[in-house]
Amino acid sequence: MDFITIDFETATPERNSPCEIGLTFVENNQIKEVKSWLIKPICYPYFDDFCVSIHGITPKDVKNSPEFVELWKEIEPLIKHKFLIAHNAGFDMSVLRRTMDTYKIKYPELNYACSYIFAKKVWQGLSDYGLATLCRHNNIPLDHHRAAADSEATAKLAVKAFEIVGVNCIEDFPEKLRTTIGRISGSGYKPCETMRETKRETKPRNITGDPQKHNPESIFFGRTVVFTGTLSSMPRHEAQQIIADIGGINGGGVTKETDFLVVGQQDYRLVGEDGMSNKQEKAIKLIEQGAELEVISEDEFLKNL
Repeated sequence: MDFITIDFETATPERNSPCEIGLTFVENNQIKEVKSWLIKPICYPYFDDFCVSIHGITPKDVKNSPEFVELWKEIEPLIKHKFLIAHNAGFDMSVLRRTMDTYKIKYPELNYACSYIFAKKVWQGLSDYGLATLCRHNNIPLDHHRAAADSEATAKLAVKAFEIVGVNCIEDFPEKLRTTIGRISGSGYKPCETMRETKRETKPRNITGDPQKHNPESIFFGRTVVFTGTLSSMPRHEAQQIIADIGGINGGGVTKETDFLVVGQQDYRLVGEDGMSNKQEKAIKLIEQGAELEVISEDEFLKNL
């Protein structure tokens, strides 16, 4: 496999504010080179405090760095017509596209895949599939949240995944990784996605509880509960089983029938720019319209079990 892994760090939650890009070049499953560039974002000198707390890059660090439109002359020949891989590619590819849109730069022609997506097919049953967790699971060193280190770790992770399932070319992805190939081109954008499995998963509302465990005194008894984000205390399916055992109803999405929305940890790379999931945004709109719906944290959920 020949591919390039890409990682962006951003100055703000806005996707058109890259402040660093990292590329790792892999040939025949061997890492050949790791490169990174600091970028002066369009929002300079403003940097969001939360973003700085993650990657440690400050306005002072990028003061003399080129803007993306200048750096693109060097980056484009390196990635054009290549196969790229990113961990949470939805984030990194949207950073690339929105930044190019901001500077009115024509999209390059390239294919890409998301290691966050295909890792779920290779290492099944993990508590989460963040880069740090996967690297710990595979004994891959990681200086997290700097572009060079993250792109290199993603490359090592991808190589290991390909060796485990026997991927030798991108044509193997649909069958062996159950993943489609994404594409960016002058004519548009096609996301990388998980292929639907033939077996049907149990819908939340169909989870059966133990009648002997029903608790009419619980605030969740007979009420519809929906979860969003990652729970730190237990996998979501266990929490849904608890609700069913109490005598509550598990909802798949937020509707007017929803009584509680339990909010777990949100990955800012996956949610909207306001830091909220689609479920949370919909819940707030329904509350503003008068719905008797309560948004609670994981801690509040646990205290009421």
